[in-house]
Amino acid sequence: MKKSIVSLIVFAIALISTNEAFAQKFPKMDVSPMDAASYPNNWRDANKLVKVIYSRPQLKGRDLGKLAPKDKVWRTGANEAAEITFYKKLKFGGKEVKPGTYTLFTIPQEESWTVILSNQKNIWGAYFYDKKQDVLRVPAKVSKSNNNIEAFSIAFDGEKDNIKMHMGWGNTVVTVPIAVEKAVKESEK
Repeated sequence: MKKSIVSLIVFAIALISTNEAFAQKFPKMDVSPMDAASYPNNWRDANKLVKVIYSRPQLKGRDLGKLAPKDKVWRTGANEAAEITFYKKLKFGGKEVKPGTYTLFTIPQEESWTVILSNQKNIWGAYFYDKKQDVLRVPAKVSKSNNNIEAFSIAFDGEKDNIKMHMGWGNTVVTVPIAVEKAVKESEK
């Protein structure tokens, strides 16, 4: 009987030790968690026109001008630079863009922000931004929000093929129009 109890205890200790040795260590949730926004934004509609993946830094009492400095290329969020995917040929800020995935950079300014689509991929921040990789640059309208937007956010709204991408943080909202080209719509019929 004693041998059985001792064997059981040894077996239990070995099992616990084995589980601890192979236990995966998962990181804590990032302070600027990754998020995604798409249009149409209804999860039931799989026929998307555009989707952006970005991280959401929070102000936490800090100044927006220090986190996204004016006249400097910004990663458009936190951590990795934001990536935007277009699923159809579109006009982004009035300029034609082909289907594909691009990195989304911005240059904050007082009256209007410059929004950049780049061929660079998997970039951390904007530290290695290369202007030669730009696909296009468009001006984006700046407006003020009545509410403080604590965490950087991207949202889409509009109707059918004429939509707007809004980027908001603090009391700043930056808007870029997006439209499906008529020639593309006709060829899809």
